[in-house]
Amino acid sequence: MGAEDKIDRSVDARPQWSDYAVLVVDDEAGMRSFLQRALSARGCAVEVADSAEAAAALLADAHFDVIVLDIALPGKAGIAWLRELRAGAFAGDVILITAFADMETAIDALRAGAADFILKPFRVDQIVNSLARCFERARLTRENYVLRREVADLAGGTEGLVGHSLALRQVCNLIRRVAPTPSTVLIQGESGVGKELAARALHQMSLRAERPFVPVNCAAVSAELIESELFGHVKGAFTGATENRSGLFTYANGGTLFLDEIGELPLALQTKLLRALEEQRVRPVGSTKEMPVDVRVIAATNRDLRAEVAAGRFRQDLYYRLEVLTVTLPPLRQRTDDIVPLAEHFNTQLAARLGLPPLPITAEVAARLVGYAWPGNARELRNFIERALILGHFPVEAPVAALGSEPLPLSLADVARRHIEAVLRQCDGNKSRAAELLGVSRKTLERKCAEWGADPAVR
Repeated sequence: MGAEDKIDRSVDARPQWSDYAVLVVDDEAGMRSFLQRALSARGCAVEVADSAEAAAALLADAHFDVIVLDIALPGKAGIAWLRELRAGAFAGDVILITAFADMETAIDALRAGAADFILKPFRVDQIVNSLARCFERARLTRENYVLRREVADLAGGTEGLVGHSLALRQVCNLIRRVAPTPSTVLIQGESGVGKELAARALHQMSLRAERPFVPVNCAAVSAELIESELFGHVKGAFTGATENRSGLFTYANGGTLFLDEIGELPLALQTKLLRALEEQRVRPVGSTKEMPVDVRVIAATNRDLRAEVAAGRFRQDLYYRLEVLTVTLPPLRQRTDDIVPLAEHFNTQLAARLGLPPLPITAEVAARLVGYAWPGNARELRNFIERALILGHFPVEAPVAALGSEPLPLSLADVARRHIEAVLRQCDGNKSRAAELLGVSRKTLERKCAEWGADPAVR
């Protein structure tokens, strides 16, 4: 064990590995202790096992980024277990270590799916360098997963914080003050006002800007799957759980998790989310072991959470935990000075994306845009500009045609209802399509119809 005395001499160059978990499997107690101390000193979460069977039990209960595995083990040999891991879809790297090996064994190990092969006795820097390469691959895998989610979530666009109105300037100033703090933030505002953009701005101006920003729409994930989506699950936890999977808290580790439409979370899950926020630990579905996480949570809602608490649909303790800092985004109708700049922004941006020339926004068009209430806020304006670009002109049909043809309804509720009913008629009663155009979930649309006591012939 000649490497043991070199631990302290390499500490000054230690990498920061607090985001990663390692499972060490070796039947030598001295080697297990040595590796556990050496890797823990570098910030890793380390578990140890003396056999493949014991390691399999740990792996079934928790996520590990890398396994350091001895070849010569009592019971099931290391390479045999490695083959089982790969057959079972374990996606992490495995570093094989052994005191007795030849070229044939090394080739067999690599064919079985080992990321590296290290002979005992080894120096600390050998295992450190090997793990560094593995962790870099794990980091890239996490980032690619997050980027794929971001691409999907940004497909509808959320560029709503454009303009120079006093109301918007006040919001931006608040975001700048709040962003550097580690506290949870609750963003409030109607659908389409740009809550995700505000969350991204908070992340980019925070000390976590270089780490992942992971968004999830709580209304878009079924109640049955949202717990697994957030916290992960272990193999066999439920039907279809064919392998261990990390949750979004794990992917956001060190960064920011954005929980959009948090008012849609089931009550049972609200309890688990509260515990995760307070203890910074999560437990995958089906697991008995908790995992530490370092995540800043930003939540958003278009609901009145105080009213939801009073109605028993949202936990009071979770509400108070979320509203440590609150950012309220005003609707577009309350910042009419921003309508034309925002339309020009969408006009330029979408024209470039679609490969089309921008449309001239004349004084007449600008006046009509400003005169409309935009119940769908920036998202509705963006969709309107996109349709205009595709058509090659600003259409005369609703919503803009209605601006000068009849007086506006007396209340904002009337504006919202008329617009939603018009979109439903335009979609021939297809609720899913109407919800997509309105930028809300189908569940929200159905709730609105139920509030009015009328359900159009929709499907």
